[in-house]
Amino acid sequence: MHVLVTGSSGLIGSEAVAYFDALGFRVTGIDNNMRADFFGPQGDTTWNRQRLEQTCKRFTHREMDIRDRAAVDALFKDGERGRFDLVIHAAAQPSHDLAAQRPFDDFDVNAGGTLNLLEACRRHTPESVFIFMSTNKVYGDGPNHVPLVELETRWDYADPKDAHGIAEDFSVDRSLHSLFGVSKLAADVLTQEYGRYFGMKTGVFRGGCLTGPHHAGVELHGFLNYLVIASLEERPYTIFGYKGKQVRDQIHARDVIDSFWAFAQAPRPGEVYNLGGGKGNAASLLECVEKVAALTGKRPKLTYSDQNRIGDHICYYTDLRKLESHYPGWRLKHGLDEIIDEMVSKMSKRA
Repeated sequence: MHVLVTGSSGLIGSEAVAYFDALGFRVTGIDNNMRADFFGPQGDTTWNRQRLEQTCKRFTHREMDIRDRAAVDALFKDGERGRFDLVIHAAAQPSHDLAAQRPFDDFDVNAGGTLNLLEACRRHTPESVFIFMSTNKVYGDGPNHVPLVELETRWDYADPKDAHGIAEDFSVDRSLHSLFGVSKLAADVLTQEYGRYFGMKTGVFRGGCLTGPHHAGVELHGFLNYLVIASLEERPYTIFGYKGKQVRDQIHARDVIDSFWAFAQAPRPGEVYNLGGGKGNAASLLECVEKVAALTGKRPKLTYSDQNRIGDHICYYTDLRKLESHYPGWRLKHGLDEIIDEMVSKMSKRA
């Protein structure tokens, strides 16, 4: 099997490369380190690409910008080398705030780049399984209008019917998304349509807080990873709104790739799945600060701003029941405490 991974030096992309290389598959990764352009030196993923090149025997890196339509088409057209059985599309501009500053880059990467990949795949390898890493931000700020209850250290859903979290039938319409949410929603619907209209084996996974030790976390993206960095270095960290009680569900990157592999073996064209840590892996920002401090004895220098990020969720955790029912062999393997412990351990060594 030949696997193509876009954004192969990023968190999800690099996890996919290592995962499929370990299964004995040939893996081609494309990445142009645009994260360094987006976020500066802290976002640079060169170290991660080098790690993959040193440890993965069947991995080939190709420097490529997914906005380059001709290059993407040539990649898929490239005879035996371009005959991909599985495409994992994880490349993206991932930040709400940066999207507002660089709207053309955001849309061209997230929406235009996805269209380039889908169309090249349809033209040259339509039998491929195509998996798109979407986001829960396609729901905009709609989850903020679900009845909530304020607890001592977190917000939570007030209505028992929401006890499992946000499901795939939640509206993506009539809400404030941020430009990032809009560009990802465009790519999300495009991927669905290539499955439903053209019959391609496309799958959409709307990720929550995806995390792991190989994340190049920065203030504008990569909440838990950046929090661990800030805690270990005791650097300043700003809490934006909601009293620090905003809740996210963390999912380890390996659990993400496990779900991709389950789908790839029995694809359901055009299907959509919410993907996150679920209620069991949900915690507030304040709670995560304390979990890191319990392991390290260190905290970031916290400051508070009343102004929340535009379109940010007050409380979001994922209803995983659809994914679990379609793929009963898949289950979360990494709990939140284990995720934080691994991150602290590996990032302490890297520092």
